[in-house]
Amino acid sequence: MNQAWQQSQMISQQVRTNAVHDERIIAALERVPRIAFVPPGLRAVDCADAPLPLAHGKHMLSPLLAGRILQAVVPRAGERVLEVGTGSGYLTACLASLGAEVHSLEIHADLAAQARANLQAAGLAAAQLLCADGMAWEAPAPFDCIVLTASLPAWQPRFGQMLAPGGRLFAVVGTGVLMSARLYARAADGRVLPRNLFETWLEPLENAPAPETCRF
Repeated sequence: MNQAWQQSQMISQQVRTNAVHDERIIAALERVPRIAFVPPGLRAVDCADAPLPLAHGKHMLSPLLAGRILQAVVPRAGERVLEVGTGSGYLTACLASLGAEVHSLEIHADLAAQARANLQAAGLAAAQLLCADGMAWEAPAPFDCIVLTASLPAWQPRFGQMLAPGGRLFAVVGTGVLMSARLYARAADGRVLPRNLFETWLEPLENAPAPETCRF
């Protein structure tokens, strides 16, 4: 079966039908060959409506979740974007294909190396990948968009402080089966204001602290 046709069907049936309507986002998903970012043993199911397993217990985002994240932050050409959790590099490639200046952090060196190779093969090697812990890394300058591809058991203000005024940040916050996908926006007065988008689940960001629990 033709791979381009399969990807087109994936976008039509999984993404468009689930409230992702921004044509810029749809075009980015069409430009990036998803199969190039899927581990070789899983390429027969590259267009499946499910997260696909990577090394270290990580997962490649489902097509729908990738589309919803992109539509939430709406990255524009020339904006500085920080991605925390490169994974296979698929979302990194989608962000770069929208013209953003992408900086992506991956804590695992082998995943970072594979993502670089994937981006190179897809012709999107301009994204800057760094092997670093997102919970310890210090931003050299503020970002217009930030995307966390792993969840935060509790909100971490350090990420909001990395946003430029008017910046947008996507994060999944919570524990348990259903977590809250949120869009945070930094106001001109410096406040970082959250808005709930939908419910989903992502594995927790490594080294992100768990929320405090009450003891009796």
